[in-house]
Amino acid sequence: MKKRLGIISLFVLLFISFIVIWNYSYYQGKEEAYIPIDKNQVTPIIASELGVFERSKFAHDYVAMPNDPEHERTLKEYYGQRAFNGAPPSIPHTVENERSMGENRCLKCHGNGGYVTKFEAYAPVTPHPEMVNCRQCHVSVNTTSLFVETNFTKGTTPTTGVNSALVGGPPIIPHPLQMRENCLSCHAGPSAPREIRVSHPDRINCRQCHVPNNHRPSNTEVFNRAYAHE
Repeated sequence: MKKRLGIISLFVLLFISFIVIWNYSYYQGKEEAYIPIDKNQVTPIIASELGVFERSKFAHDYVAMPNDPEHERTLKEYYGQRAFNGAPPSIPHTVENERSMGENRCLKCHGNGGYVTKFEAYAPVTPHPEMVNCRQCHVSVNTTSLFVETNFTKGTTPTTGVNSALVGGPPIIPHPLQMRENCLSCHAGPSAPREIRVSHPDRINCRQCHVPNNHRPSNTEVFNRAYAHE
């Protein structure tokens, strides 16, 4: 009897150990990958790949969506909402509650986009919906002129069609990736400016072909191949 109880206890212990180990492994596998930042690294690291796939479930829907020329944005309007290239866009419409910080109020339209009858436009999709304090960076346009004239210039903005390494090659990414890892939020769907709207959103893995323009070569000389007999 004691021997039988010992065997049963051993099997129970092994079963509990299996459950504990499997549970630990399962939740470890669900954790996001962490990319350490090396301050001494010459070339900046690529941001986490997670954001690229955030809107992948809408990729095939974007392919099926017809273009709406009457309500689409242009690249000029896209950059016109920014104080300078890389700045967060301003809020071009009235905000009902000026003390609202964002969260569900903004994400109702900007979480997944869609046509807004009130403004007769498609709502741009935010690439970082997890940052719910929207008004920390995005401000309303309350005036069309400056109170004091300054010599501030907006600088240049990226142009299209001239930033490929080879003729016919995939264009490089002309902007930083921080907070903009979610490519389809700006480059797919009816709210995307027509100049930068991608023709193949269903490929999803954008950075398989498109690379950031974060390294500029210098002191480049003529390359001479050294042969074995030299």
